[in-house]
Amino acid sequence: MKAEAETASTDKPSSSRSRRTAILGRQPLGLVFAAPYAVFLAAVFAYPLGLAVWISFQDYFFAAPGAQVDRPFVGLENYKTVLGDPAVRRSFLNVIQFLLINVPLTVVLSLVLASALNGAIRGRAALRVAYYIPYVTASVALVAVWLFLFSSGGMVNQLLGPLAPDPSWLVNSALAMPVIAIFVTWKQLGFFILLYLAALQNVPKELYEAAAVDGARRFRSFTNITVPGVRPATVLVVILATITGANLFTEPYLLTNGGGPDGASSSPVLVMYQKGIEQGNPDTASAIGVILVIGVLLISLVNRKLLERD
Repeated sequence: MKAEAETASTDKPSSSRSRRTAILGRQPLGLVFAAPYAVFLAAVFAYPLGLAVWISFQDYFFAAPGAQVDRPFVGLENYKTVLGDPAVRRSFLNVIQFLLINVPLTVVLSLVLASALNGAIRGRAALRVAYYIPYVTASVALVAVWLFLFSSGGMVNQLLGPLAPDPSWLVNSALAMPVIAIFVTWKQLGFFILLYLAALQNVPKELYEAAAVDGARRFRSFTNITVPGVRPATVLVVILATITGANLFTEPYLLTNGGGPDGASSSPVLVMYQKGIEQGNPDTASAIGVILVIGVLLISLVNRKLLERD
């Protein structure tokens, strides 16, 4: 009996300790360091998203601070209005076209350039800085450069001469979104090159040496060693590029004067701004945002499943 009592008293502290570990983790101090970021996420992302979902089910409109107004529940009425709006549907088709150009181009170019910059080449540090500068440069400054290049009387049209498109690039309904996709790819390339450069440090150099001994050429080593070796980074690049592309706003707003011509380069976020801020319909704008979040989540999950499978 005494032995059983001692065993029971010994098990009680261990069980309470295991419960505490399950709740707080092995290092409770980590919660203290993570708490500020958790509060930041809750305040900047979770609360606005929850508020947007709530607004999307109401007949919501802006009112003076402190004013008591009736905002009745309307169910899915805002979603029906949004899905029946040709401008909204076209903006989603535009962003799909953007992603089909931007994401593959971003993955291929950033991986190829990162592989080249990871080797022993002249001016490697200067080239790395050169590719990263557009990413940290203000979009307004870069947009001014692209307007100079791709306007009707810009440098690109002068070089092409009679081969220049008519109407010009940014006022052409078929070319406006591809030009924006190329611009965003170029601007953000430095960041994704940096991710791939970090991933390449984890690929064993012995694999390349063994492949060279077996007579494999550079392209064969690239496809059989580099590409599989940086697959986790590729998953991250695809997801980040998808999220960034789905939130496209600044580039069409500045390059095509708000999504022109005739909405050919509009994006869901740009339409949200127009409906919510310019037209004063935050309820329909919130419905667009909720649909966009769900679409991005689904695309990201599909991409992750496809890229992570063996």
